[in-house]
Amino acid sequence: MPNGPSLKRSVTLHFMGDWGQANLHRVCGWLMQEMGDRSGPYSRFATWNGRGGIDSVRAVGRGVVDLALTTPAAFARMALDGRGPYAGEPYPFLRALGTVPQRDRLVLAIDASRNIRSFDDLRERRPPLRIATSVNDGVNNIGLAAHTILDLAGITREKLESWGGRFVEAERPDACIEFIKRGEADAVFQEAIMTPWWRELTEARDLTFVPIERAVLDKVERDFGWPRAVLPAGYFRNLPQPLETLDFSDFMIIVRDDMPDDIAELLAFCIAETSEALEIQYRHIPPDKSPVTYPLAPAEMAKTAIPLHPAAARYYVSKGYIAKS
Repeated sequence: MPNGPSLKRSVTLHFMGDWGQANLHRVCGWLMQEMGDRSGPYSRFATWNGRGGIDSVRAVGRGVVDLALTTPAAFARMALDGRGPYAGEPYPFLRALGTVPQRDRLVLAIDASRNIRSFDDLRERRPPLRIATSVNDGVNNIGLAAHTILDLAGITREKLESWGGRFVEAERPDACIEFIKRGEADAVFQEAIMTPWWRELTEARDLTFVPIERAVLDKVERDFGWPRAVLPAGYFRNLPQPLETLDFSDFMIIVRDDMPDDIAELLAFCIAETSEALEIQYRHIPPDKSPVTYPLAPAEMAKTAIPLHPAAARYYVSKGYIAKS
């Protein structure tokens, strides 16, 4: 058995990741193997497919799975006190085990030929834009954020359609990027900015990147706990100045507060001390273009948007990764 803590007893744990071939499943696979190497001989681990959004949070909250990955991390705060999509079904007992850093932003880009540089331009000119974004179906955090921001800016579905435009929607980010690449959309409101899809799009098309209005950012931060962030100038071609937008960063590993302490502590150990096994899978990609932002430092992975499970917190404090509260 590898060095470090272990469980003499055998355990069965259910995890929840993504569709099956993306980063959340990869994180689950890493933790499953590290836990399996340190648990009793009859231990079993399963990863259920999911979408990494509201569904993951609800699956843990309802006790369907023991652990899930959700992104962006800050959106899980709504579940603690029943805000937004969790109204009527709060999960105050949700806890985190750690964070896998992933620096991401939600970005609105419009075909440069439209000469739209602001939300004011959209409201005043009322162009018949076809905006590609994710579905707002009660599960997808991208669709939730994009439609909430546009609604608050006065660009509702009804108004867009009255201008002759429409939303072109899909579940996954890559499909939304494809819409604008194929000329089926004039604008895209999406995340996963580090992916090849975005790079290929920005190299092939002239785009204008539109900042989110500060009043809108203030409101979503106040109402939902969604933080703002800046995309630095030059990150994309045709981005000559910093872009103020919504932070869409980080994968958070969530559990319930009733997870047994020895399991939570061992998972915290695996997160902090075996991250090399995950990081090595991404080192062929430059850190600022990687879907996992490395190097993976334990002190960063121990920072979470919601409270830590007490056993995980004790472990991180004992190692000096976080300060004792």
